[in-house]
Amino acid sequence: MKTLSLLKASPLALAVSLASASVFVPTAANAEMSGNIGVHSKYLLRGIFEENDGAAVQGGLDYSNEGGFYAGWWFSSLSYQYDASGTDPFSGQGVENNFYAGFAGEAGGFGYDIGLIQYVYMNVDDSDLTELTATLSMGGAYVGMQYLLNDGWWGNAGDIYWKAGYAMEIPNSKFGLAFDLGYYTYDDDDNSELGGVTTQDSGFRHFNITLSHPIGNTGADMYAQYTVAGEDRSGTEYDDTMVFGLTYGFDL
Repeated sequence: MKTLSLLKASPLALAVSLASASVFVPTAANAEMSGNIGVHSKYLLRGIFEENDGAAVQGGLDYSNEGGFYAGWWFSSLSYQYDASGTDPFSGQGVENNFYAGFAGEAGGFGYDIGLIQYVYMNVDDSDLTELTATLSMGGAYVGMQYLLNDGWWGNAGDIYWKAGYAMEIPNSKFGLAFDLGYYTYDDDDNSELGGVTTQDSGFRHFNITLSHPIGNTGADMYAQYTVAGEDRSGTEYDDTMVFGLTYGFDL
């Protein structure tokens, strides 16, 4: 799931935040198309859930124009599937797709980004949910939220994922350093058909420290991310973990 400002995030930022399809948008003057692809040691969802406990392949396509409109698609392989009616609901593999669109720009010295994300899963039932996103940024810092609009297997309508972070380049080096904090407020109106287990009103979710470096002049980046893990909506605490990966961004 994407968790950062979608228009301005680099392929690396999109990868560590963390079905075949195509994106169609009207052609506009000064429009830009780009893509990204990456391989990661695991896919860690918002600090705690291992969506892929082995290597994960992730990538996507992005469009933006001078008017501030953007749209895109991002995908990740998953190491599980969820069949709500099956006898072994977590066997097999799934695919997560994020389709998103919004507007981004600047006002009063701040950057802003307002959009929607539609999650569409292959081989994972009851998870095609929608989030409203809003982010403010200044320099290398950002704060934002993602508000869930409907009920599903991984959340309730009204859940809010709060996020904040700061990214910088280490002086006199090519290393990038980023800090990202995630916190949740939960709606406790669980859907009994989806096995709701909400016992917490809110909770610390994660704190990420990410160190990255370009790989020569290839256009690729490598990174290492340490995650201080928090708890889920039922109060279950998770272990800290490390994620490593390679990403590559390209223009179209």
